Amino acid sequence: MCGIVGYVGPKSTLDVLLGGLRRLEYRGYDSAGVSVISAAGLETRKKAGKLDNLVGEIDSHPLPAAHIGIGHTRWATHGAPTDGNAHPHLGGSALKLSLIHNGIIENFAELKAELVADGVSFSSETDSEVAAHHIAREYEKSGDLVAAFRFVMNRLHGAFTILVIHEDQPDVVLAARRNAPLVIGLGDGENFLGSDVAAFVEYTKRAVSVGQDEIVVLKADSVTVYGFDGQPVSFDEFSVDWDASAASKGGWSSFMAKEIADQPQAVGDTLMGRLSADGVVTLPEMSGLSAADIKALDRIIIVACGTASYAGDIAKYGIEKWSRIPVQVELSHEFRYRSPIVTPNTLVVAISQSGETMDTLMATRYAKELGAKVLAICNTQGATLARESDAVIYTHAGPEVAVASTKALTAQITAGYLLGLFLGQVRGVVPASELKALGLDLLKMPARVAEVLEGLDVASDLGAAMANAKSILFLGRNVGFPVAMEGALKLKELAYIHAEGFAAGELKHGPIALIEEGQPVIVIVPSPRDAESLQPKVISNIQEIRARGAKVIAIAEEGDPNVADYAEHVIYVPQTEPMFAAILTVIPLQAFAMALSTAKGLDVDQPRNLAKSVTVE
Repeated sequence: MCGIVGYVGPKSTLDVLLGGLRRLEYRGYDSAGVSVISAAGLETRKKAGKLDNLVGEIDSHPLPAAHIGIGHTRWATHGAPTDGNAHPHLGGSALKLSLIHNGIIENFAELKAELVADGVSFSSETDSEVAAHHIAREYEKSGDLVAAFRFVMNRLHGAFTILVIHEDQPDVVLAARRNAPLVIGLGDGENFLGSDVAAFVEYTKRAVSVGQDEIVVLKADSVTVYGFDGQPVSFDEFSVDWDASAASKGGWSSFMAKEIADQPQAVGDTLMGRLSADGVVTLPEMSGLSAADIKALDRIIIVACGTASYAGDIAKYGIEKWSRIPVQVELSHEFRYRSPIVTPNTLVVAISQSGETMDTLMATRYAKELGAKVLAICNTQGATLARESDAVIYTHAGPEVAVASTKALTAQITAGYLLGLFLGQVRGVVPASELKALGLDLLKMPARVAEVLEGLDVASDLGAAMANAKSILFLGRNVGFPVAMEGALKLKELAYIHAEGFAAGELKHGPIALIEEGQPVIVIVPSPRDAESLQPKVISNIQEIRARGAKVIAIAEEGDPNVADYAEHVIYVPQTEPMFAAILTVIPLQAFAMALSTAKGLDVDQPRNLAKSVTVE
């Protein structure tokens, strides 16, 4: 949500800003703009719509050469997506200050009223412009830009990352962060700022995560960080483990297509170094929890939003089975607004691809206040969630650019399985030989994922053929139930049609009323090889809906002797341990949704109204 880039150094600032904004497009946006300071002073260009609209505006009204600037892609909160509401916003009587902002200023009305009373006029409907005018006004009083910036930051309530440049000080970018992401890129005689490392990874892999309530004074040859109290803050840098090419399409038709194809590596990299050749799980990340702590756990709460919550739903089955610890999965935004029962013997597992999802961050902070330990499952180095948790399992999926999650999901599921097996090993409630056998099966998952990818033509062809469908239902049981919900979510995100995922056992308790002649239903069919298999019950569900006119697409394992007799179409995936089947069965649903969306002529990488990282509540 909102992409931010800042730069000071010898390179062409416009090239750095536009390149960074291109790499941040995945965050979701509806307008874009840049400000630079040249020998002629401050100049700004901004435009509603896609980044190409801004590029066209710059082509028509070129910007002078500059070596300092800020850039922004906006996801509308306050005010419609218009040219006037696009960032940057200017402040001060002479409009010498330029500001960009990610987040929401909750007390903007009060602050705006002060300015209006002083005769300040506004050119936008945004809360962000209020901050620009306040900073400019304080600077005009004191002549100290850093002090003015810090004073105003302490007055703001809400979530924000703010960057500011001023014509009077053409060698410095100021930045501040509260409850919204900000990362510094360290270069040689140049420095960068970004919402995440994608903004500057083309130029440097040295990065610093900015902490809560911290201010950055960025110059070409120096970086200084202060707390909102004005005290200097030390910082540690980390190295970005992927390069700019990882965030490019690489010849694929879309980022989503590329990221679906990346899943064997994403799963394999998440397993690497954590699962030995004999099936034993090692998680050095859990060193903060002793064996005694783990044995004392009486509850695990998984908090997440959207697709990540379905990864948690899937992981729950394995964690409970292998560790015998009760697990509940909570939507982050619901968890913190009631009175959950959390004790020092509760482990909260927070799942977020970006590590900046505001609802999940606030849920984990609340859990820590109540005394719980927090483990993060996260894909982004240096993310706020990772830094604020007691431990973190990085998923190593690499950059995920498409808004609809694919490889991040399968990596999260993999990490959840590793956590479950590890807890089982420590607690010893399941025979070690059984856990090792499961580990050995999990080691085969990257190859099985690759095999699924080779057979996706059926799913893609069916998706394209169903472009005119108005509603598609999904059914599943056990780990197939959250897979069904994820399949429905992908269709909602990408194709903008009604889609619902149901537990197949609930069919007769209401959802069967939706079945009518020709209704497409996708069913995740359990393996028949398990002695406790629910397959016969799911086959019965299929017969019930077919009797009422439904058209069934089944996702089933290879060698299933029954399902072909009861479905119009069957998409087969390799045999695996039934608990691990979720990784394999979710991938055809990704391809199905992508193909249906593409057939409708929609943008699969940047669906309407959606942002990749939701950094406000």
